[in-house]
Amino acid sequence: MISKYLWMILAFVSFFVVAQSAKEEQAINKVLDQFHQAAANANAQVYLNSLTDDAIFLGTDASERWTKQQFTAFVLPYFDQGKGWLYVAKERNINLLKQNSVAFFDEVLENSKYGYCRGSGVLVHTDQGWKISQYSLSILVPNDIAVQVTEKIKKYEQQK
Repeated sequence: MISKYLWMILAFVSFFVVAQSAKEEQAINKVLDQFHQAAANANAQVYLNSLTDDAIFLGTDASERWTKQQFTAFVLPYFDQGKGWLYVAKERNINLLKQNSVAFFDEVLENSKYGYCRGSGVLVHTDQGWKISQYSLSILVPNDIAVQVTEKIKKYEQQK
């Protein structure tokens, strides 16, 4: 009899853990979707509030490693003019860690100017909900043309 009850308890706990993880993934998807939509709408308040105070944003250029304060200074002149940018998530993977208090993600994005990109980063669960602690944006380069692209980058760097 004890093993029957133990089995039932384990089954219940497993169900609860899976359900809680699904709930957290849904909340994380919402934060990331709102982050991208706020950028498209040039909504600085929602966009920047999606980031933790100590967030780091890594852009596509090697020089673009910004604290939240630096990133805010970059973003506001565009948003103040009503200019935003839209990255549409085509695919997203989320992994939860530390009892659902930390998550990392990667997503394939599509942008009209840059084509397919990858966003990746870390979210932390705060008193205000999930927030992005680090976001890294990179341009996806097909392997078949990677050497050509890196050669162009090398020539560009030499001309600076």
